[in-house]
Amino acid sequence: MLFLTAAVCMSGIISSGTVSARSSLNRISLAEDKQELRTVAIVIDDFGNGMTGTEEMMKLPVKFTAAIMPFMPTTRRDAEEAHRLGHDVIVHMPMEPIKGLKRWLGPGALTTAMSDEEIRKRVESAIGDVPHAIGMNNHMGSKVTADERVMRIVLGVCKERGMFFLDSRTTYKTVIPKIAAELHVPIVSNHVFLDDVYTVQHITKQMSVLRKHLESHVSCITIGHVGPPGKKTASVLQQSIPLMQPNVQFVKLSDLVRASADDPFILPNS
Repeated sequence: MLFLTAAVCMSGIISSGTVSARSSLNRISLAEDKQELRTVAIVIDDFGNGMTGTEEMMKLPVKFTAAIMPFMPTTRRDAEEAHRLGHDVIVHMPMEPIKGLKRWLGPGALTTAMSDEEIRKRVESAIGDVPHAIGMNNHMGSKVTADERVMRIVLGVCKERGMFFLDSRTTYKTVIPKIAAELHVPIVSNHVFLDDVYTVQHITKQMSVLRKHLESHVSCITIGHVGPPGKKTASVLQQSIPLMQPNVQFVKLSDLVRASADDPFILPNS
């Protein structure tokens, strides 16, 4: 998993003089504080259709990553606004699930029955429809993200465009890590869905899951949504973020990608 770590340099404690000893202890204390700093990347899915909570999410007090569906009524408006506010923009690519209604997918969706040519065409068209996109993640997609043929085409296009991919991990059978490693495409993976149940109680509980994750990991990627849970998720985040900021750095996905890339990675539109 891709992590951001704080560089900590500790000097030895000087034994001569109270002031020197106190100064050294202060430096150690500061180093420990830096070492304890954790990193959280918030991703908000389903922008592009004027969904409930869009305005509230855009007012979050930290930078986040806006996953925007292509070919929708507010696709371009949401992408332009997110970019103006300094957030990352990625393509929220509709992909066939194992279960679920086709109408939930939206236009331009990928299915496993499509030809290689049609898959490539749809991915390229989706990227072209979302201004300022520097990455991609899957909308639904439990069937597609487990299909090596389809994902090799999707990730191949991402590589050609200099884009990273966020695996939302809607299936434990995902082949994204395997194919991305073969093609040398930067990827990151979701750890916590905030609002898979549309209640404040559940979203609050998921924030506790996120904090628990950070007890043993230096970073966490979490996904929320506009739409049915949008205002509730935004409200919980608005309340939770200030309480977490003393020990947590909130970043965009591109920050994680850049910090962990073996080679300098230049993102498009950046």
